[in-house]
Amino acid sequence: MKLIRKQARFDAPESCTQEGLNDEKELGMHRQRDFLLLVTLAAATATSAPGQTVAPLAAPAGSGTQSAASIPKFSGVWSHGFGFEPPASGPGPVTNRSRLPGGVGNVNQLVGDYTNPILTPEAAEVVKRHGEISLSGVGYPTPSNQCWPHPVPYIFGSGNSGVQILQQADKITIIYYHDHQVRHVRMNEPHPAELTLSWYGDSVGHYEGDTLVIDTVGVKIGPYAMADWYGTPYTRALHVVERYRLLDFEAAKEGLERNAKENGFSRGLLDAHPNYRGKHLQLHFTVDDEGVFKMPWSATITYRPALYEWGEYACAENIRGYSAGKGPPRAEKPDF
Repeated sequence: MKLIRKQARFDAPESCTQEGLNDEKELGMHRQRDFLLLVTLAAATATSAPGQTVAPLAAPAGSGTQSAASIPKFSGVWSHGFGFEPPASGPGPVTNRSRLPGGVGNVNQLVGDYTNPILTPEAAEVVKRHGEISLSGVGYPTPSNQCWPHPVPYIFGSGNSGVQILQQADKITIIYYHDHQVRHVRMNEPHPAELTLSWYGDSVGHYEGDTLVIDTVGVKIGPYAMADWYGTPYTRALHVVERYRLLDFEAAKEGLERNAKENGFSRGLLDAHPNYRGKHLQLHFTVDDEGVFKMPWSATITYRPALYEWGEYACAENIRGYSAGKGPPRAEKPDF
């Protein structure tokens, strides 16, 4: 049985958490929202610790139902490279201040743009500190190099390279290449009146014509909780809406070009041939969290069909860094 271990990109310092955010402020930042999926609003109240219950936004069962014949076919394995694609216009994600000679982001030195106007002053300070650690050459811990669950929206651009979508009438299952992490989306159901915070949050979906819409709340906060590779934090008020559509190549090309311009490449490790001109899958997502962001912001991920089969993938816990020649990482004591 083939086992693939991902090399950690950074050596982790002893601590690098989301200090700088006011915890008490964080617990009270839920507000009412009016999204297409959400018809009934409930007051959102966070508890004193992750993993306990919160009162999420609610929507009636049966929202957005349509005939099986009209539902687009998103099932399959899709591939994308590193990072978010900044939107064509409007507020976008934190991007990399460290650039290569060609002008693209330097994936080996992650220095988030803390001057992005979407950030509150407290969040900007957190991003700035992460960048200073990266510039020092030490590196900081991320969900990826610590083998930690990848929260939404971090998981979209965390170098997963591949995503597999399994469609069923009552649910959609999304599997990500990095450590085969799994998200479960209930179709045409509301968020429960009381839910338990979890690493991937509570996700409910429905179809709007040719678009799959997924609404996620209730994402848990852990020691390496971040919304992106640059250490941008999030609070319990985090609310992410995903919209998936199939696009012809000409319509998808603009997103691929934005990704290549920002992240230096437009292909993932599992991509179809570079001359592929068939259907692409594009995810457009919007992030709202008034505890961290002054305004909602959006980005896209444009996927090509995967060319290669997935190998088995196991992320080995590694807090010291691992590279060829050092042998496999070993824990000083079991963590289970």
